[in-house]
Amino acid sequence: MASTDEILTFETAMERFDPVLGFEVHVELNTKTKMFSSAPNAFGDDPNTNVNEVDLGMPGVLPVVNKAAVESSIKIGLALNCQIAESCRFARKNYFYPDTPKNFQTSQYDEPIAFDGWIDIELEDGTVFRVEIERAHMEEDAGKLTHMGGATGRIQGADYSLVDYNRAGVPLVEIVTKPIVGAGSRAPELARAYVSAIREIVKNLGVSDARMERGNVRCDANVSLMPKGTTTFGTRSETKNVNSLRSVEHAVRFEIQRHAAVLSAGEKVTQETRHWHEDTRTTTAGRPKSDADDYRYFPEPDLVPVVPSREWVEELRATLPEPPAERRKRLKEAWGYADAEFRDVVNAGVMDAIEETIAAGASPQAARKWWMGEIVGRAKTADVDPAELGVTPAAIVELNGLVEGGKLNNRMAGQVLDGVVAGEGTPTEVMEARGLVLVSDDGPLLEAIDAALAAQPDVADKIRGGKVQAVGAIVGGVMKATRGQADAGRVRELILERLGVSA
Repeated sequence: MASTDEILTFETAMERFDPVLGFEVHVELNTKTKMFSSAPNAFGDDPNTNVNEVDLGMPGVLPVVNKAAVESSIKIGLALNCQIAESCRFARKNYFYPDTPKNFQTSQYDEPIAFDGWIDIELEDGTVFRVEIERAHMEEDAGKLTHMGGATGRIQGADYSLVDYNRAGVPLVEIVTKPIVGAGSRAPELARAYVSAIREIVKNLGVSDARMERGNVRCDANVSLMPKGTTTFGTRSETKNVNSLRSVEHAVRFEIQRHAAVLSAGEKVTQETRHWHEDTRTTTAGRPKSDADDYRYFPEPDLVPVVPSREWVEELRATLPEPPAERRKRLKEAWGYADAEFRDVVNAGVMDAIEETIAAGASPQAARKWWMGEIVGRAKTADVDPAELGVTPAAIVELNGLVEGGKLNNRMAGQVLDGVVAGEGTPTEVMEARGLVLVSDDGPLLEAIDAALAAQPDVADKIRGGKVQAVGAIVGGVMKATRGQADAGRVRELILERLGVSA
């Protein structure tokens, strides 16, 4: 087992090795009920309330396949250009863990519902990289453990653990790629772009809420390295349950650097699962990685094979929505964004948010201004994804309306947005609570203007003499006196009127 905890620089790693990637993306389906039971499939309810005897693995109970989950799985397979099996079956994947009350997971092994597909991934500079899909199979999720009493929230060091079986039995589709070679130094970028594309596809299909912060989309990222000039795959590690785009990119980058250090030290990489730590952007060892034989797969005796008719498959194919690549092209043209502007929107991960903001009533220019100019900047400062700030398209439309309605100026709107991000309420509620009301009544403005003119008579003379650009100094004095809550445009108009100067 490798003992080094060192990592090489990414540049050095790329000089010595070629990365091989593989991704297993788990997509939670948004069906009303679970994969094999009638229990509700809902997020956020009290622990252990959305369960029944099937989810808890009671003796003598029998599972029933959720037809809607099968339909969603077929749609995902079709969207990934997969072949759809004429017949497939479920299997029991045996392992023992507290979050799996049956002591096995009902999954698919040698007969997945979808296989041999592909997806074209566009990187930030427009480069297209084809990723081949090995399979997309149906299975059920496990429950959720919460480790109590430790400093890290992990099982190591915890005093005890609590188990919530609400998630046990939630329908999943696991999308598995074939080994990905040739990405080189762009491997971390490709990792992020691939998971982003999968999330975009399943959300576009309407089969998943695709909220990574809730675990609707989770990625297991596999990394191995080949010494330059060789073609034999190295030993892989699997970083489990990475649930943000940024984390996927960073985890792949870190594992490349870690593997490179281990191999460069003349040691062997251990085949194992790894835990990702967002705070340190590092991974730590989990457990030795089991091969398929270790799970003792065997056909599920309580479920008949799934046999989707070719007619049904073609009916579902006809219902597929516009592919994401075509959608992006359409939106770019509809919004009138330049190539670079639209690429920035896509790369920032706010295209859907902008579309929803426009649909809610904002102009394309206003939506882009708020999301790219304000939200993305705050997300970068906080080192989170824009969605994690919790600002909704409806809030942006409301905030933009307050500005366009003359109740806020841009500076004040920024303060209101900070309040929304901080959880202080809607834009209107934050504006009222913080007393951020734009002063547009001429009376108070004229008083502040007269005081500013009296304080700067030389500037007033310059303006009367034709140097209209000097009006900015007076405007600044008024804004200071009104604590930034004056309508700067109206202030300028009133100053010029007061001095008898035309604009």
